Amino acid sequence: MSRPEALVSEAAVPEAPAVGASAPEAPMPAPEAEPGTAGPPCAYARLRSEAPVVKARLPNGETGWLLSRYEDVRAAFADPRLVRPLLSAWPPREGHDAPPPCLPTFLEMTGEHHERVRRTVLPMFGRRRLAFMEPRIRTMAGELVDAMVAGADGGTADLIASYAEPLPLRVLCETVGLPYEDREIYLPHTLALLGASGLSMEEVLAALYALQDYASELIARKEKDGEGEDYIRLLLAEARRPGASITRDDVVSFVVTMLMAGYKTNIQHTGNALLALLTHPEQLRMLREAPEKTGTAVEELLRYVPLMNAINILVATEDLTLHGQHIRAGDAVVPVPASANRDPAAFAEPDRLDLARTPNAHVAFGHGPHACTGGHLTRMQLTLAIQVLLERLPGIELAVPARTIDWDETTPLRAPARLPVRW
Repeated sequence: MSRPEALVSEAAVPEAPAVGASAPEAPMPAPEAEPGTAGPPCAYARLRSEAPVVKARLPNGETGWLLSRYEDVRAAFADPRLVRPLLSAWPPREGHDAPPPCLPTFLEMTGEHHERVRRTVLPMFGRRRLAFMEPRIRTMAGELVDAMVAGADGGTADLIASYAEPLPLRVLCETVGLPYEDREIYLPHTLALLGASGLSMEEVLAALYALQDYASELIARKEKDGEGEDYIRLLLAEARRPGASITRDDVVSFVVTMLMAGYKTNIQHTGNALLALLTHPEQLRMLREAPEKTGTAVEELLRYVPLMNAINILVATEDLTLHGQHIRAGDAVVPVPASANRDPAAFAEPDRLDLARTPNAHVAFGHGPHACTGGHLTRMQLTLAIQVLLERLPGIELAVPARTIDWDETTPLRAPARLPVRW
């Protein structure tokens, strides 16, 4: 793979400051989204203009180089010199023995291992292969809307608890083969890891081991019964084939990866996307009148509403320079898709929601070899969630002023805690 032009070689690194030169500035705090919003933080506009590569203090107390411009973010995701560290091994702890190894998730796999596993898994999440899920998602969404209407209190209901929260888990369970009835076992560990910035390394490891143990036990159950065509069983069948490109451990990693990447982020984004539509009534009207344009609208919602805020940790494997900043081997590099997707160098009027925007080369799912495997499933799920909601409840609207909505801001995955609606 050729090196992206935006990240230059060590040969271009400027000389170190002379003795007596002013000391480097202390890391700035990583920008945070304004209260009552999903972001991106307004501070990124200034960083894109004045300091596109800046050392920042991350939520867990570590430092990392924030990349805020679109081209730099794309280049970083595709640069082989920047690798995702193991969640169980970053940040490194001086004076401590390395923790017992955890199986890498798909995001953490590297080299030939990652290439062969991705070759096996990626086709399963292509548009054509996922077509079987469309009628199932429509049915699940319709059932949730019916239940919400039936349980409405005085003609209002909470769209988060009734719709945005249960749908992603049901879709994930149906596609992957996770038992919905086991959710009280695996969800606490998943949620702990998604809020890992507040955990000790021991707590992170405990949650990771618990998820791996659950996945391994679930796989053992499926190996015994052998019935069904969910993705876990399909991968197990591939792992048993002579000369297989994946192993049983890779299937365990698949389960852990899907829980970490396909659950809470989809709940967060669905809630925020629905709020964006409900607070842009003219855009909502357009979709109501032309539902065939929902696919284009979903791409804009993926660009406009952050899937995450500054939590993509990469580690430099060698020294490099970007925009005059010397990034040393071992430094954390943090490309920020939420900022890149609002870069005026890449998108006209980037702070305006335009559901007809095209082309729309956002980086909500990353870029390069580690681009999100489940991107098409997320697109399908959000498209159908919007279409079914507007088909069943064409007059849906917020039941309270937007400024009074309660928010869950306990993790970087900010989203409305409740979304009262009427129809």
